[in-house]
Amino acid sequence: MVTGLLLIAVGLGSLGWMGYQYFGTNAPAEQEARSEISSLQDQWNKGTGIEVPGPSASASSTPDPTGTAAPTHGPAYTKAQLDQAMAILTIPRFGADFQVPILVGTSDYALSHGVGWYDSTQQPGQVGNFAIAGHRITHGQPFARLLELQPGDKVVVETKSYIFTYVIDESPSKLTVKDVDTWVLDPVPGKSGVKPTQALITLTTCQDLFHSPDRSVGFGHLVGTQKK
Repeated sequence: MVTGLLLIAVGLGSLGWMGYQYFGTNAPAEQEARSEISSLQDQWNKGTGIEVPGPSASASSTPDPTGTAAPTHGPAYTKAQLDQAMAILTIPRFGADFQVPILVGTSDYALSHGVGWYDSTQQPGQVGNFAIAGHRITHGQPFARLLELQPGDKVVVETKSYIFTYVIDESPSKLTVKDVDTWVLDPVPGKSGVKPTQALITLTTCQDLFHSPDRSVGFGHLVGTQKK
């Protein structure tokens, strides 16, 4: 009898925890994301905030045939800048209201306030691979619809001084990898040691709605750069 009651209590506790994770974390995270965007825009208006470098010389839709374009990370981020908003992400397929901050790093904090930039990868507009991650469920679930992206869909990244437009080449619904498959973050994904000649983007999220080591991954390339 006691054992049965304990099992029921544990079961109810687990359901409560899952319910909080899958529903209770969303509203606060969405509010935090809006606050991050508002704060970032205020910084830009005042001429402050993280400065993302301009585009590399060959960061365009046309690959550099010479293969001489060097990836450029730009100025190193300080420890104090980790978890700070650096850019704003919009994806037209997700609707006119979809707007999410991109934060430096992929800590739990960053991923509960927007999407996170893998700071071992290139910055927006730079030759090489600009890679970001976001939750598909819980914590604001900014990438809840990521698997809907199709080749040709636009992904727009706005920084303090530039607006970079990428297009999707490979849908996240077509590629699933394990969380240890870090080749997707290489300068040229899947081609270890190859020098990049284009500005690329990689978007990652959990493949399953429930926690798992599987990741859905989409790839794209830069097609437009607009100076603000």
